Amino acid sequence: MQELELNKAFTLIESGPVVLVTTHDGKKDNIMTISWTMVMDFTPVFAITTGEWNHSFAALQKHRECVIAIPTVDLLDTVVGIGTCSGADTDKFARFKLTRVPAKLVKPPLIKECLANIECKVIDIIEKHNIVVLEAVAAYIDSNRKEKRTVHAVGDGTFIVDGRKIDRKKMMATKLPPGV
Repeated sequence: MQELELNKAFTLIESGPVVLVTTHDGKKDNIMTISWTMVMDFTPVFAITTGEWNHSFAALQKHRECVIAIPTVDLLDTVVGIGTCSGADTDKFARFKLTRVPAKLVKPPLIKECLANIECKVIDIIEKHNIVVLEAVAAYIDSNRKEKRTVHAVGDGTFIVDGRKIDRKKMMATKLPPGV
């Protein structure tokens, strides 16, 4: 095996999929791209990593709610574009021609063009590691959307697209919660 520089080790296990997170700061909506996400367990609790460097972080801290929108591969250039500009001086919905859909339980909007959207409330912020823990309060999926492949950031400017799905539900039945 070839040795890898330690500062590149994260590219071996970078999480996914890349998501868009919408926030509302009391005056306007914003979107940020997040590639560091985590499912906490079989409950609807998730975590994202972000901090003061993202314009939306102040809205997350103050208003304690957001929407996780899950884009597909056909939106990759939009996702990267959103992640390379700031909501401090850009209306990202207008710039990237994305459609706001009113959420039912939170102020930030859903994104119509995304495969799925999850309305969330912030239940904890672990400042030492910039981890925002979220509890889902509503979730939606566009089952009519033809493109369903999501993208995963490697961390070095490259992405991996979901491929073939392999079913092992019967084999894992004793470990899965009912209804999954």
